[in-house]
Amino acid sequence: MNKKTVAIVVGVIVVCAAVVGLTIYRSGSDAQKVLMAKVARENLSSIVTGTGEIKPKNYVNVGATAFGPITHLYVKEGDRVKKGEVLAVIENVPQSSAVGAQRASITSAQRDITADVAAQKAAQANVDHAKADLEQKQLDYKRAQELYKDQLIAKQDFDAKKAAYDIAVATLAQDEASLAQANAQTASAKSKLTSAQQTLLGDLDAYNKSISIAPFDGIVTNLPVREGETVVEGIQNAEGSTLMTLGDMSTVTAEVKVDETDITGVQLGQPADVTVDALPGKVFKGHVTEVGDQALLRSTGVSTSQSTTGSEEAKDFKVVITLDNPSPELRPGLSATAKITTAHKDNVIAVPLQALVMEVPDTGKKKGAHAVNASLESKPAPQPAQGVFVVRKEGRKQRAVFVPVQTGITGASDIEVTSGVQPGDEIIVGPYRVLRTLKNNATVKLDTTPATATPSDAS
Repeated sequence: MNKKTVAIVVGVIVVCAAVVGLTIYRSGSDAQKVLMAKVARENLSSIVTGTGEIKPKNYVNVGATAFGPITHLYVKEGDRVKKGEVLAVIENVPQSSAVGAQRASITSAQRDITADVAAQKAAQANVDHAKADLEQKQLDYKRAQELYKDQLIAKQDFDAKKAAYDIAVATLAQDEASLAQANAQTASAKSKLTSAQQTLLGDLDAYNKSISIAPFDGIVTNLPVREGETVVEGIQNAEGSTLMTLGDMSTVTAEVKVDETDITGVQLGQPADVTVDALPGKVFKGHVTEVGDQALLRSTGVSTSQSTTGSEEAKDFKVVITLDNPSPELRPGLSATAKITTAHKDNVIAVPLQALVMEVPDTGKKKGAHAVNASLESKPAPQPAQGVFVVRKEGRKQRAVFVPVQTGITGASDIEVTSGVQPGDEIIVGPYRVLRTLKNNATVKLDTTPATATPSDAS
């Protein structure tokens, strides 16, 4: 073979290679660059987040129950107090005087009762003596009657015995009357003592109302008054009627607001992690103990049932989380964030959230995966189906095949898939600008260029 023939053969081979390469290049240039990931099994937790503040489960506004200036204020804001501890004293001179006077009256009444009881006993003794004497005189009189009948004694002696008997009867009647009088005086003295004791109870109540006592162990969370200020009895929370707010910090809660779109998943008993802005790095475990049933307007915090006008603004629901092991560092009013675990599943098939798309079934017209224009025909428009694009290999090519899926719980970045894909399937997860226009059976290839954040990629 001469050199000319060899050159021709080489040229043909080069041309063929160029044609094949050009064909491969053109076929590859039609493919859309996408990001891929494999379906795997994961442990998923569905989390609902709410923000609010730390609050004691039980708290009370200690109000003024007497009128007058505060003479003693024994606590300051932030102090921890014990049940029964004196918190404050309001001027109570009249009440104290009334209590002292009434106690003196009771002492006097008790002494009168003692004297009356002694007189009662003396009268009873006189009655007993009169009864014995009457019995003796009665025997003497009967004996005299028999002797006088038999004419054994003189009429004068008989008359003397009869007179003695009559005197004994009269004496007994007099002593019995004295006893009845003594009994009445004792009963009257006892009634006066009871009345004085009841009056003392009223005076003590008025006196005690001038002294504020801690109803339970707690912490002083608010102290709007100072020693020397005058307070008044009145409606709770009215100016001048509230001395302080006392919170029972033995049971601490985080009262947070949860968006209306998430509240349906929140139930009693669900676990929650609570973080406090003032205590970075610390996580407090707790559980849901109350779920509000009234929506709260986000702008005002007022319940929709109390609002007089309709509103289309966003709404929240109150959720109370009781902390399992509260720290002494916690204070009422501290800002808190709660992450409530509304569902948890182990070893489930999961895909990234950004991989989910809505596909309109093909009706013979050219429509993208996200086309939503309604058909102008009389037949109802097909409803979009939820699914993912699974990568299928056809020779050298890779195609994006839309596969409908059924989903379960949603995690932070992944979602459970109960049907449609299996672990190991390769799916398309981005970029978002490609996924929203990607067509079924479109040719795709792996995008190997470094990722750069753009506004259009934000989902």
